[in-house]
Amino acid sequence: MNHSQIVEAEGHLVDSQILSKVMDRVIECGAVYEVLNFRLGRTNDEFSQLQLRVIAPSEDILNKTLEELIELGCYQKQVHDVTLKPAPMDRVVPDDFYSTTNHRTFVRLNGSWLEVGKQRMDAVIVISGTEPGAVATGLAATESAWKVECRKLRDVKQGEMIVCGAHGIRIQPEFKERDRHGFAFMANDISSERRTETAVRKIAEMMRQIKTDGGRIVFVAGPVVIHTGGTQAFCEIIRRGFVDALLAGNAIAVHDIEHQLFGTSLGVDLEHGNPIEEGHKNHMRAINTINRYGSIRGAVEAGVLKQGVMYECVKHNVPFVLAGSIRDDGPLPDTEMDLIQAQEEYAKQIEGAKMVICLSSMLHSIGVGNMTPSWVRMVCVDINPAVVTKLSDRGSAQTVGVVTDVGTFLNSLAQQLRD
Repeated sequence: MNHSQIVEAEGHLVDSQILSKVMDRVIECGAVYEVLNFRLGRTNDEFSQLQLRVIAPSEDILNKTLEELIELGCYQKQVHDVTLKPAPMDRVVPDDFYSTTNHRTFVRLNGSWLEVGKQRMDAVIVISGTEPGAVATGLAATESAWKVECRKLRDVKQGEMIVCGAHGIRIQPEFKERDRHGFAFMANDISSERRTETAVRKIAEMMRQIKTDGGRIVFVAGPVVIHTGGTQAFCEIIRRGFVDALLAGNAIAVHDIEHQLFGTSLGVDLEHGNPIEEGHKNHMRAINTINRYGSIRGAVEAGVLKQGVMYECVKHNVPFVLAGSIRDDGPLPDTEMDLIQAQEEYAKQIEGAKMVICLSSMLHSIGVGNMTPSWVRMVCVDINPAVVTKLSDRGSAQTVGVVTDVGTFLNSLAQQLRD
């Protein structure tokens, strides 16, 4: 055990359970730790501070441990600049590339700390100089001289400089404070035992505050919104200006339009809950109608589609992105069947958002979670607690869950926003 490094961390380490995670992670990696200094924050606003010596039996285990600790917000006391290596070919990076988290990240370059742009998880960090020869000559690290951003593997070009290893990287994780922006009501776990009304009231308060501050709220929605009778409430929320973008798949649009044109969803009369004779073809009739007018907007402008979620989006200029899949009927002409393009359009709408609300669409919610920085508040509503847990477990730790029927949630939320 003769390989060691001192790391430090600060923040709400106890409330967020980061302190215990740091110690557990060191042991899991095969190293040991020695607490050199720990000062506990005395108020809600005062950070705790930790100084820890990590001791490992080999250089490889030490480096692996340090990489794991960086994800928890630790940084090395003896700071070095980041290690940069060129990409050997398009879409390929060096084997020791640094894989990003969704937390706010900084890299040290020529003695200065620069914030990484376009933060998202499961990407690499590319550094390029906006001035000719900046990387080669070691130009002073200023915002004007350098461009530092997350990049998906598929977008990496040969020769671009990739951040590798664990040196010169600092992460600022989001902390679960004692009462942070009203999110403390769901800070610990996901449960169906909590009163939905309490959660909805706090979410409505946050939504009003975000809009007062000029922020954006993005909704991710599945067809359950229609099936559970949440259409009218969601339409009201759109009309009130609380939806700045809708991210979804082909299904919600198809069933919403089917409901408005024929009164059914999946062939079932939503008013009485009874299957309609030959109702199974209604969703195809809905797609056929939209095809006749070229787009959802075309059907709205022609006066054929007169109400519903998609109608309200068109009438109130709310951008929507419908990402296609192999199971889609039709699909609608508005549905983007190029998966990469759909991902790009999703990311564009998420940029600058202050809150994302996911309504019972597991795959789209996880996809959006992967694109969303950790400082953006996320709410996941689903009748199945496993869906909410899965989103959080896949790295979107900022997610709070509301385990309830989506229709019930939307009606309660519309009522709270109305009041």
